[in-house]
Order: sequence, then structure tokens, then C-alpha cells
Amino acid sequence: MDEAEDEDVARLVQEERIAAAATLASARGDARTASELFERACEWRRAAEEAVRAGDDARALPLAIVAEEDALAETALERLVRDSAMAARVAGTLERRGEHRWAARVLERTGQRAAAAKAWEKAGEAVRSAEILEELKDAVGAARVLEAAVRRAPTRWENHLALGRLLLRYGKTEAAVRALQPIPENAPERPSALGLLAQALGHLGFDQAATEAARELARLGGAPDEKKISDDRGEIKPRLFGRYDVVREVASTATARVLQCTDAVRAEVVALKVFAGYDTRGGGRDVLARFEREVKVLGALDHPNVVPLRDYFPDGPALVLGWMSGGTLETMIEARSIAPARAIEIACAVLSALGEAHRLGVLHRDIKPANVLFDAAGVARLGDFGVAHLGDLSATATAGLIGTLAYMSPEQREGRPATVRSDLYGVGAILFEMLTGERLATDGTTKVRPSGVHRDLAAKHDAVVLALVAQDPADRPADAFVARRSLTALPWPSTLEPAAPRPLDAPPSQRPPAERLETSPTEPDLDRWTGRAVERVPVTPQSLARAGAFARAGHVALQTVLRVNAESREIWLAHPLGRVLDRPLKPAEIATLREAIEALHAAGAVHGKVDRAHVFVGADELLTLRFVPEVEPTATMDLDRIALPRLAASTA
Repeated sequence: MDEAEDEDVARLVQEERIAAAATLASARGDARTASELFERACEWRRAAEEAVRAGDDARALPLAIVAEEDALAETALERLVRDSAMAARVAGTLERRGEHRWAARVLERTGQRAAAAKAWEKAGEAVRSAEILEELKDAVGAARVLEAAVRRAPTRWENHLALGRLLLRYGKTEAAVRALQPIPENAPERPSALGLLAQALGHLGFDQAATEAARELARLGGAPDEKKISDDRGEIKPRLFGRYDVVREVASTATARVLQCTDAVRAEVVALKVFAGYDTRGGGRDVLARFEREVKVLGALDHPNVVPLRDYFPDGPALVLGWMSGGTLETMIEARSIAPARAIEIACAVLSALGEAHRLGVLHRDIKPANVLFDAAGVARLGDFGVAHLGDLSATATAGLIGTLAYMSPEQREGRPATVRSDLYGVGAILFEMLTGERLATDGTTKVRPSGVHRDLAAKHDAVVLALVAQDPADRPADAFVARRSLTALPWPSTLEPAAPRPLDAPPSQRPPAERLETSPTEPDLDRWTGRAVERVPVTPQSLARAGAFARAGHVALQTVLRVNAESREIWLAHPLGRVLDRPLKPAEIATLREAIEALHAAGAVHGKVDRAHVFVGADELLTLRFVPEVEPTATMDLDRIALPRLAASTA
């Protein structure tokens, strides 16, 4: 494009008409720019098509996968595998994004067969993994893969059949019989299993059992062609716990499987986390305890920045969690640079979740990018409380191997007890990585600082970030709320200098629907983006200044300021839950309100109406001091403090 055409595209981008800018760039032959802009507009198919036109197959393949455009993905794959080095990098990134099936195909096409076998196993295709391992003369490895698959998914009968066939080939006849016998009569694999069973049982001398297997096989019409069975069978999506239709397996470890499912009752997508502790070779009891601990923690936490618990099935056991379609922070960091303002927004969301968890006596102990997920609206949510510790925060268990080393606090790595400040270290470590693109060294040394990466950041920004990752816990903020206030007290730029594009880009969070506010004559207004009940007050110079002070204070006992709506000239507040104060406050409650008022004073505002009408008591007896849009000119900090003791007096 010429300079004038570039200016037209830039103008459309500046006006946030991203799709129009992408269409214009495409029409003018700039396929690379068009692809990047279509991706920003969440038009994955068109982004993939333009990437193919631009010859950028490293981007085209993952974009086509996200768009579920298999034909485009196949085109990109065919061209990508011509460059083995590039294909290897793409395969690695696909694996980190959980696209193990496509990663396996890339690896297999480029001759990296051992790596392909591992990827096929992660994709849930144990049979293909075992076939490759056996071709590589690793029959033991093939058997282990199939045995693990049978334990993780006992009703995937193709794994039983493949394991039985493999064991028979290597003379493990008794083990082959044990693998084949559980295959039920109505399973498509049953005829093939019967043919093998008849052979194995006869070899072991169980002539009557072998004869019965042969008779059943004859009733089924003999041993049919196995490929025809596979072709005719089609894809059968199992239903778990009577209502969850399995879409695909997202992740699998020795302790659990995570499945993307559709809830047939609520018609929503969910994540089903199924315990598989029998794979832990003796550690199953401890792993089950961790799984049950996660249930207790998520049951107690009802916070907009925590992955929500939908249901729990003890018989699995299995957790049903909200589906986080925006992916993980780990994927985001791998894929692209993050603007400082967005990084602070994510860190503050995690700190808000931790503040609530710590208030309930829960330490997370495994803060890392993989455990920060994004919902469809781009809201950051903290997940995986499986290693969280419940109880007295002053006497926590030692870390042991809990946590991930790169984000683990020095005291945890040394085996000392974890504390609230240990979780804050993890937040600081991921914030440092978001701002610099580098992981924090485990000895606390840093080669770069945020101000060395971003032109608009200064030493004061470095100081608040590095305080979170101080080697001495005493040098870190006292709690999550203090840490959040220290971050939000500074301005953070929302833009980045242009950087060289990375090979892959994670899907950005999709925009929520435009109709954000749902009103009702009888119920509180509802913010559809977050699912929170809201209270609205008009924007005036005084109310806007006071809202800023409430937001900077950020205390859990202060009514939360959610947003300023520029279109309607309104301030949105979290609707207070519970009832107006109707009883005397306890000394501990007075102390909590005193902390909230002092935080508000430190943010440069007085409350002005510390009375019963402005204190709400929630169902869990938590207090909320309501926002006051305007106060009398005579209101002072001292009057706020003097009003507090009156709340401890009788309500009569």
C-alpha cells in the first residue's frame, strides 16, 4: 500500500473500526496487516485466510484451528512442514495451547516421531501413540501408554483392544485376557476382542471359555473388518453424570482429566475436571485429598475473579467448573506483548481473588500464569486451588513440592511455611513477566526492569513491582489489598511501542454484547458482562472524585466502584448485599470499619456518613460501608472516627 492508503487503514484502526480496517487492507493487497487486524476483530477464519495469502503459515495454522476451519488448517500444515525448524516451533506453541492433536500431526510429518508419540498421548489418542512407539522398537513404552490410557478412561474400549493385541504379540497372554475381558457386548470393539480372546484363552488351556468366545463371535457374524467397524462407528460423544456431553479432552495429567463438555440441562459449556488419582502409583490418597480440598475452597469462594464452581459429583469424583474460553495467561504471555495497563488489570484481578481467599483463611500456594484464566469477556479469574491450604494462615504447612519453581517464593523453595506474602510473590512474578517478557530469576536478580522495556514507565513503577517479589517476605506488601492499592495508585500506559510479531498469537478476549445493563423494576440492575448486581449514581465532579478515592482505597469493607459509564454519565457500584445494620457491632467489626475508613482517608477523602443507614451486613456477616456521592462541607476525618464507637452501642 502507498502512504495515503496506510493512513486510511490507520484512521480506521484509531476509530476502533478494526474489521473495516482489515477489509480495506485486504482489498489493497496487504494480507499480513489484514490478517493481524482480522485477528484483533476476532474474525478467526478471515485472519487465517489472509495469513495463508501472506505465506505466514506459522500464524495461519493456529488461527485456522481456532476458527475450526479444517481445510484451511490442512493447507497451512502442508506448507508449514516444508520448514522443519519453523514447524517444530509451531508444534511447541500448539502444545502449550493444548492443541495436542495438531501438534502431533506437525511433529509426525516432520519426522519427530518420538515427540509425536508424546503429543498423541496428550491428545487422548493413545492407540496412535502406541503404534508409533512400537514402530520405534519401544514396545514397553507403547504398553505403558495404553495401560495409563485404560486407567484414565476405563470405558474407551479401543485402548483395551489395542493393549490386548500388543500384549498378545509379545507373549503376555494372561495380561492380554485381562485387558480384553472388560470390553462389553454392545461395544463396537467386542467382535475383534472376541477373536483375540478365543485365541488367548485357547493358548492358556481354557478350552471351554475359548469355545464360548468363538460361539459369541459366530453369532456376531465372525470377525468383521476392523477398519470398516471404525468407519461405520462414527464419533459418539459420551454423556457423563447424566447431563454433560463430552466435546473434547482439554488436558490430562496423572491426577486428573479436564474435559470440555456441554451441560444438557443449562445448555452452557463447562469444564469437567475428573479425578484420576489411581495413576499416581501410591499417592492416590494424597491426590484425592487435594482434589477434595479444591472443592471446599471453591465452594467457599464466590468471587468474580475466581473460576466458578458449578457442581460437584463425589462419585467421580468430579468438579464442574465454568468454561474459560479466553485461554490462560501462560498462552497470552507466550503469544504477544501485554500493555502495562492490561498487565496491571490482570494482576489486580488476581490480587482481588487472593484478598477474598486470604480473608477466608485460604492460601493458594501455586500462583502461576497457567492458573490465571480468562472468560469470554476477558475477565481474569484465578483457578486451580487444588494445592490451597485451609486453616490458620499463621501456621501453614511447608511447601514441599507444591507450586511451580519459577513463580514460587524464596521461603517456599527453602521449605519454610508459606504465608499471605508468599502468594503475593507469585503475583509479582507473573506481573514482572507480563511487563518485561522475561521470567524472574529464582535468586531475585533481574537483568531488565519494567522501565527499561516500556518508555512510559519510570523508577516508581519498578519499585512497586519489585516490592512484590522482594526476597524477604517482610519487605513485601502486608496483604493483597495493600498490594492492589500500591499498583492502582500509579498511572500505567495502555499502549505499546510496535514490536516484532511473534510466530503465534493467542486469541484475544471476545467483546461482550453491547447491551451490558439489564434493568428490572423489582430487582437490582444486572451487569451482564460480569453477572454482578450494580447500583448506579449520577456523575458529578464531587461523586467522580469520591469514586476515585473509593477505588484507590480498595478495602474489602468499602462498597466497590465497578466502572464509570461515559455514555450514560453514571458511576456503577457493586450492589450491597444483605441488610441495613440492625445490631451493635462487635469490637472486631469496628476494627474492620476503622481500617476501611483509614484507607479512604489515605486516598484523600472523608466518608461523612458513618452511621447505621450506611452500613450493610451480608448473609455471611461481612460489613459493607456504602458509597456516599456527596457530603457536607463540614465533614472531616475526625468526625468519621468519632462516629465509629456509636455503632457499637445498642440499636434502641
